Amino acid sequence: MHYFKYRKFATSCSIIRNMATVKRFYRKTNIVSSGGRFEITLDQRKLKTPQGKIFEVDNKPLALAVAAEWDAQKDVIDRSNMHLTALCNTVIDNPHKHTKIDMVNYIVNCLEMDTLLFHTNESDELYKLQTEKWDPLVQWFCDNYSVNMVKTQSIEAPIVSEETKMVLVRHLMSYDYAAVHGFMYGVDAIKSVILTLAAAERVISIQDAVKLSRLEEDFQTSHWGSVEWFHDHNKYDLQTRLAAAILFVHLNSSSVTSLPKNNNENVS
Repeated sequence: MHYFKYRKFATSCSIIRNMATVKRFYRKTNIVSSGGRFEITLDQRKLKTPQGKIFEVDNKPLALAVAAEWDAQKDVIDRSNMHLTALCNTVIDNPHKHTKIDMVNYIVNCLEMDTLLFHTNESDELYKLQTEKWDPLVQWFCDNYSVNMVKTQSIEAPIVSEETKMVLVRHLMSYDYAAVHGFMYGVDAIKSVILTLAAAERVISIQDAVKLSRLEEDFQTSHWGSVEWFHDHNKYDLQTRLAAAILFVHLNSSSVTSLPKNNNENVS
């Protein structure tokens, strides 16, 4: 069932990608300091958000990362692969009018549907693999945040206590508004709060987080085969999305501060 969902997802992504491409119209990409914030310029034109606002971020490392994303575009600009730009656009425009607590509550509620808490009851081999690979991360989550989690072998979601939810709410609320966007983006990508937090805490790598999120799919394809191009495309797409999400979290954390030495930075 998951396989066909992913095939439909890949087709949709292909359609969106075709709609989101345009010929590159600029030669040089720069960042400019403005009132303690940083703007992106394409040649001499300021980058703007979909709502027409000036694209500006709070720190130089993030500005450089976004500028590099634009500079990496070749003959055609493929916005569907520009995840940092998309995250910044969402933070600046906030099209859905989300508050930080809205996003935190969304992430916390996703814990009840976390991939790592749903173990199979149909295959002893897969269950053993899930226990071996997933349980140590669930235990890390419980130890790190001093909470208790219960996994399930049914289609019913495991019960997450209010105490556990409040611990996670307090933890996420300690992050900057933009960083919470990054967490939400990561959770949506790999369907796991636990893996996203573990990746953000550098407990596991991006590659391992994605691999663990795809454990059941990889198990099934190892037995039944897969469409090779789709399987690899999906894996690398998830890796780039999660990498962007975690980088966005780190670059929007309070430890990231920067003042420019010069007013202009050329990254082309």
